[in-house]
Parts: sequence; C-alpha cells; structure tokens
Amino acid sequence: MTSSCDLAGMTMTRYLMRSAEFASESKENSNGWSYRSARHENVQLYIFPGSLLTLENIDDLYSDASMFIFLSKHRSHSCIPTLTCHFTGNFSADNSYGGNPRQIAISYPSLQKAYLKAITAAKQKIPEYEVIIEATHHGPTSLNKPILFIELGSSEKQWTDENAAAVICDTVLGMLDHGFECCDKVGIALGGTHYPVKFNKLLLESRFGLGAVASKHNLEAIDEEILNQMIEKSEEKVTHAILDTKGLGRQKDRIMNILNKTSLELYKV
Repeated sequence: MTSSCDLAGMTMTRYLMRSAEFASESKENSNGWSYRSARHENVQLYIFPGSLLTLENIDDLYSDASMFIFLSKHRSHSCIPTLTCHFTGNFSADNSYGGNPRQIAISYPSLQKAYLKAITAAKQKIPEYEVIIEATHHGPTSLNKPILFIELGSSEKQWTDENAAAVICDTVLGMLDHGFECCDKVGIALGGTHYPVKFNKLLLESRFGLGAVASKHNLEAIDEEILNQMIEKSEEKVTHAILDTKGLGRQKDRIMNILNKTSLELYKV
C-alpha cells in the first residue's frame, strides 16, 4: 500500500513499477489504483489517493489478502536518515493520526522480525541510514488482517532517495517471495522510548518476535482492556510480556499488577 500524497511512498512506487514491473497489469477503481507483476504473483501494489493513516476500508477491496504492508515516509525533527517499521494502534482516546480511539491493530510478529533482520543485513548498501523499530502508533486500526508500516525518513532529502527506496523494496519483495520463519517466542512489549533500542536488539539477537509495543509515553493508557487487545490482536499467539523495567517509570507497579492477572510469562530487558 502506498499513497500518491506521500513523497517517500511514491519514490518506492516508481521503483516497483520500473524494476519489479508492477505496471504490467493495472486496474483502477473509485478509491485508487491496483497493480500486479508477473514476477511477484503473490503481491499486489495499491496506490491510494489520500492518507494511509485513514485507510480503514481496504478489507473490502482485498478480502483475500493475508497481510497489508504500508510503504510510507517517516518524519522526524532530527532529519536523521532512518529506516523504521512498526505496527499500528491507538492506546489512548487520542486518534489525531488516524484509526479509532483505544484500538490496537492486528500485528504479525514474524513479518516485522523478518523485515528488520533483512533490512539490517542490507544496511551496508545504505550505511548512512539508521535502522530501528518504532513503538505502536497511529492508524489504521480496524482492518481484519495484520498491518506493518515500513518507512523511509526522516526528511524530504531521504523521501526522494532512490537508492534507499530500492533497498527497501528489494528487501520487502525478497522476504515475501522467499517466505520467512515463524518466531519461536512471541511477546508484547512495554516501556522504553518511541524508538525502543532494547526491543530492537531483542528482535535481532534472540528468537523473540514482538507484537504491539507500548512506549513509556502510552503506559498511562494501558488497562486490562488495552492489554487484552495487545495480546489477542496478533497473528501469532502471544506468550510473553517483554518489559523495559527501567523504562516503565511511575507506571511500573500499576502495569505489573495488570500483567500479574494474565498468564503471560514476564521477560525483562
């Protein structure tokens, strides 16, 4: 999924059309444009004319899809060249960036882990870029299939970087064409910053995959209802709660009390 309003998304779209031949079979509908490639038969490219954050009705167009991967820009005041990926959802009632209030989207831990490992391995082609996951945030949140955002950032200079766009697209297509391993263990993560270095390291260096990730800024909104969504809305069974214990702050005792009511095994980083 890309957006014609998203500069990074369109840079990646042009690469997919040019190098992966996604212009070979096209179909226009009232909501956007759909493309196929004979070289990647199990993948479709969909270009939406609006904001990807509000794309809540894509299930109707692609009811047979197994997952949705959104290719988009990443914006940061730091302007540091960065490649990120994350799942979507709103922990609080604030849905300023799309999705429904207090709704977590479906995650696919093995998909994110596979992409993170593959793009980290490809980093030698774009050494100036940092690679990091982000905590769960923004919409869409109500789709009935897993969603993963894969982003190119963090400023206009990177959004038009054709080399970085090519590396991202080749990594995604390679991962989808060749398949990826299921995680041995799956957890949800709580604590730490929006760019959770400890959880990123865990994905790269252990057998763990992660579903929803709640940074310390969202812990106040975590209650039993939201925690149950984090657990249940995963393509793979969640068995662990991964805790950045130093990153739980003043919410630590309250979060621990909620977790103790579940059957999750606790794992601290």
